[in-house]
Amino acid sequence: MSAAAQFVPTSASARRTLAEQALAVLYERIMSGDIRPGEQLRLVELAEEMEMSLSPVRESLRRLENLGLVVIEAHKGARVRDISLEDFEDTQHTRLALETIAIELAAQKFTPDDATRARAALDDYLESERRGDPIAARRAHTVFHFSLYRSARSTWMLHAIEPVWENSERYRFAYPGADHHRDASDREHEAILTACAARDMPGAVAALREHITRASDRMRASLLPRLAGTGAWERANEGNG
Repeated sequence: MSAAAQFVPTSASARRTLAEQALAVLYERIMSGDIRPGEQLRLVELAEEMEMSLSPVRESLRRLENLGLVVIEAHKGARVRDISLEDFEDTQHTRLALETIAIELAAQKFTPDDATRARAALDDYLESERRGDPIAARRAHTVFHFSLYRSARSTWMLHAIEPVWENSERYRFAYPGADHHRDASDREHEAILTACAARDMPGAVAALREHITRASDRMRASLLPRLAGTGAWERANEGNG
């Protein structure tokens, strides 16, 4: 799975290092919108909230920066990366470019074991959706996609995809209504897996391209009324509460 898929808090978190625990907490708060885009991340306050020393929290912020979720600037500290229409479009175009290359390679090399792992991840995602567990669904969704991309057997491709993927997930979960077309999304996931299992390279590329394009359209439809002409969270949410 991607590194970030492992950051969602689980019952096993007690066995993690303090930096990993801080990372799991901050990752989920950012992805859920509890800590908003553009919001300052004050080291001392975060350490006090999590009852930790500064060192593990500082390390967790650096790792979040590596994922592209946090910006750290000299003399200014850390903040959550802003969201904007321009960034959204850039993110989706980059996803389309990278992930279609990965899925073509994956379909070429796909094995029965790859299919078994991907099917298990997809079933986990569907079950998490059915029981209304957004944290588990988010994690399983990431595990499913990266189980496919890992089948390309390209370490650098995974490294390239991961930060773009994480930024895209922020938009998918940023606003209510951005991910309400689950039946369509579920059919698209099935089509991608079916094509990969058949080693149908053009079919896998076409299915993933359709999925990313339609998912982008669904997210854009939810984001446009809130983000048109502004990149600020506060103005994006005017009239929402």
